[in-house]
Amino acid sequence: MAAGAAPRPRVTADQLRKRRSRSLKEEVIRLSLLGSALVSVFVSVGIVSVLLGEALPFFGEVSVSEFVTGTTWTPLLEPRHFGVLPLVGGTLLVAAIAALLAVPVGSLAALYLSEYASPRVRRRLKPTLEILAGVPTVVYGTFALAVVTPTLQAILPDVRVFNALSAGIVVGIMILPMVASLSDDALRAVPQSLRNAGYGVGATKREISLGIVYPAAFSGVISSYLLAISRAIGETMIVAMAAGSTPRLTLNPLESIQTMTGYIVQVSLGDTPAGSIEFQSIFAVGLGLFLMTLAMNLLSQKIMARFRETYS
Repeated sequence: MAAGAAPRPRVTADQLRKRRSRSLKEEVIRLSLLGSALVSVFVSVGIVSVLLGEALPFFGEVSVSEFVTGTTWTPLLEPRHFGVLPLVGGTLLVAAIAALLAVPVGSLAALYLSEYASPRVRRRLKPTLEILAGVPTVVYGTFALAVVTPTLQAILPDVRVFNALSAGIVVGIMILPMVASLSDDALRAVPQSLRNAGYGVGATKREISLGIVYPAAFSGVISSYLLAISRAIGETMIVAMAAGSTPRLTLNPLESIQTMTGYIVQVSLGDTPAGSIEFQSIFAVGLGLFLMTLAMNLLSQKIMARFRETYS
């Protein structure tokens, strides 16, 4: 040992045991977290494998071009046609109506909760708003049939018993808490220093909310929009109960339509034999629905990355 050097502290056997025990615990935690992360990967791979396993035989009998571009969907009737566009159109029509309701109302609610509501009002309003997210969708479907549709028929006599407008309105009510809650979280994540800087130059509350806070949080806000729309596209019970089961390619929200999820429910609850082309068609539709939501997720990631770069 060099002269003047401090002696190294001796490590006792008890300290070594504690270090080894700590390292073992850290390794167990790391492996547990890795396993939890891999579960989602395995589940996703399993879902895609099941969809492809049943959809590929379907596309062996029905051409992809007919499936994607066809405008007639009658897989359970003779003569059979497998053009999925009526189902896609019905799905997008309901999602668009829902977005037209949920996005503006949810955004205004988020701005109020984040920028205008007092802490006491916020503590009461936000949990009340989020209760809507816990309501079973079958209850929403019953609400659409018992309340929304009769109200629409009293205003618009041409509204059918089953129609896209009623389903879209109720789906919009269902996803409204998602838009409001996630947007509120994004707005409240904006640093208070930005608000204070706005007040320092004489900006009003409205100017700060719309000109500073909202643009700064836009990546999170747009993420809530796309997540809610994806949820609307994948909604099942409301559209199965309120939208009808008529695969029709139309932009008229007063008519009965059928969505992709509604068709899957119709066939899944019927007596369609497994292995038949009718049974395989639900997996082809499910694969199309999966690709649509995947595209929405990829789009949301691109938009969020774009706005993060803009406002960072």
